[in-house]
Amino acid sequence: MGRVTERRRVIRVRDGVVSTRPDTLVAEEPLEIRLNGKALAITMRTPGDDFALATGFLVSEGVIGDASDVRSVVYCAGATADGVNTYNIVDVRLADGVEVPDITLERNVYTTSSCGLCGKASLDAVRTTTRFPISDTPPVRVTPELLAGLPDRLRAAQRVFDRTGGLHAAALFSEAGELIDIREDVGRHNAVDKLVGRAHRDGRLPLSRAVLLVSGRASFELAQKAVMAGIPVLAAVSAPSSLAVDLAVETGLTLVGFLRGPNMNVYAGDARIALRSGV
Repeated sequence: MGRVTERRRVIRVRDGVVSTRPDTLVAEEPLEIRLNGKALAITMRTPGDDFALATGFLVSEGVIGDASDVRSVVYCAGATADGVNTYNIVDVRLADGVEVPDITLERNVYTTSSCGLCGKASLDAVRTTTRFPISDTPPVRVTPELLAGLPDRLRAAQRVFDRTGGLHAAALFSEAGELIDIREDVGRHNAVDKLVGRAHRDGRLPLSRAVLLVSGRASFELAQKAVMAGIPVLAAVSAPSSLAVDLAVETGLTLVGFLRGPNMNVYAGDARIALRSGV
């Protein structure tokens, strides 16, 4: 099975001194996701938690919501012509009676580590197809002080990043600030899918009392994945995109960007953040 990291020879230049040394790099390999035996998507990912990645992706596509919707998740044996299993093809088999939306059946998607959907149609699709509308969840309220401490806790938990410097991370926190889960991947969206997939497996969807923190920017697709998993608060250490803000406003998602120490921008859903009077 693919490794999370690999070693490569590198020529290192420091203050004019040249030396040769091995360097640790984050591994990147393709993962093909099949649904009931039919190829659905290919994503470039860091190997590990592949089953969670596949099911999390299907949650974000609106195909599954309950753990009982999935009958099995397996690697496809004999993935190459000579019968060698590459562990880069995962087949998700749905339980009997689980309907697959037509839009998913028609899609054959290649996703990169920074891709995303776009356009008004995508906004409408997310708002109308999520199984866990955020407006239906119990109210969640967090303080700016709690949010301010989350990036340092995320960074402290990034074990593979410490060795490679080349991974994104996503973490789930409770509304009280407890770290629930963290995943790392070469792709931001993959890290979130792994979190959602693990929650799906454990029967914890919707994540209606969770805060999702991502290590980079907040793109539309990350906002989409939060909404599809019923997550009410999404925070990012960098900027959101305009479409992510549009989606947050339309769905009631609380969206925070540029979360750096005590400083942050609240782009939508400020009612969930206990801001001081006068704001």
